[in-house]
Amino acid sequence: MNELDLLEEADRRGRAYVASVRERDVFPAPDQLAGLARFDEPFPAHGRAADDTLRLMDEAGSPATVVSNGPHYYGFVIGAMLPAAAAAERMAVAWDQCASSFTNSPVADKLEKVAAGWVLEALDLPRDSAVSFGTSASACGLACLTAARRTLLARKGWDFDAKGLAGAPEIRVVVPETVHITVLKALRLMGFGLDHLVRVPVDAHGRMDPSKLPSLDDATILCLQAGEVNTGEFDRFAEIIPQAKAAGAWVHVDGAFGLWARASAVHRGLTDGIELADSWTTDGHKWLNTPYDGAMGICRNVADLAGAMNSDAVYAASSADSQKNLGIEFSRRARGIPIWATLRSLGRDGVAALVDRHCAQARRLAEGLKAAGFDVLNRVVLNQVLVQLETEAETVAFREAAVASGRIWFGPTVWRGRAAFRLSVSSWRTTDADIEAAIALLTGLKTKG
Repeated sequence: MNELDLLEEADRRGRAYVASVRERDVFPAPDQLAGLARFDEPFPAHGRAADDTLRLMDEAGSPATVVSNGPHYYGFVIGAMLPAAAAAERMAVAWDQCASSFTNSPVADKLEKVAAGWVLEALDLPRDSAVSFGTSASACGLACLTAARRTLLARKGWDFDAKGLAGAPEIRVVVPETVHITVLKALRLMGFGLDHLVRVPVDAHGRMDPSKLPSLDDATILCLQAGEVNTGEFDRFAEIIPQAKAAGAWVHVDGAFGLWARASAVHRGLTDGIELADSWTTDGHKWLNTPYDGAMGICRNVADLAGAMNSDAVYAASSADSQKNLGIEFSRRARGIPIWATLRSLGRDGVAALVDRHCAQARRLAEGLKAAGFDVLNRVVLNQVLVQLETEAETVAFREAAVASGRIWFGPTVWRGRAAFRLSVSSWRTTDADIEAAIALLTGLKTKG
């Protein structure tokens, strides 16, 4: 099979899969998982035909997927890929660009610069900020926090690039008790021992308690949250950030999904004061419904991020705002292209409508579950619904039964030391009718139990 025929066959199989997402079990059944054994082949001595490889991938792989691209998936704040994003991704794959700089790909450089400007507009953050399109909020957070430490040390006269950390002034990191694991991972990779982090108590909603904030200074990185992972709540930025800035601290906001609330006039108030921070991270594959491996690290001062991430070489020099000089990767694909396509297809009002619809659906889901006797633990200010049953054993068993039905998937969690489960409404495919179906399904399972 020639190259173009092979691509056509891949597209045919891909279209068939997408057409089936509403009917597929959300999590594969045991017999479908058993089919993965077909991949346990010895390394071929001689290459196999490409169309045979594609056939195996579809026949054994497609049944064993988690249908997060469908309407009945409520796990991990994952959105289905919007058609505009999926189409742009296919076009970008055909281009096969190394999107590190203008020299490598003029079109990628242009589209990612346009996308960066639109992201700042949509989120109403300082328009001259740097935007790095990285693999994930984890990687983008690592870049932003590295820039934070380097900048704070430079203000104290310490050349981090030349001298490293040995003998450097100590930088302290302050986080909420509910800090997300990806922020902890970034800090651990940077050498901040987790035992040395200052963890600030949170209120009943998972927000950092401003009255418990320790004294801050110009050797402090303060990490805040826009969208606590269980409750969806927001730290009180307008109270906390001015204190931090007055002390000379660097403020970083982890807003993997919650930052997009800022695009909605209805929910923007949750983010009041967030624009005063120094850096922010957010994902595309969550609320923006773009492909995976596409997130944004945003830094108020371009020089802070570009100085920390610069990777110019004698054979590959480029502008300070080239993507290779704003993020971790040197060779990279143009992750900003599907984000550009999504923002262009939705527009300002479409992004707001997506946020508002999912928040309304989450409130309806919580209302329906409460009426059925479930204990909804959070205020549902955003798109997260946090739930428990009367006992831990009942909570765990109920979630397992719901997932085993094949008609829904949501993940387990722990809230205040007790097992719970969390439903996240973030897929553009999820309709109001799907929410009603979820309520009916979960109510029926509870009644049976």
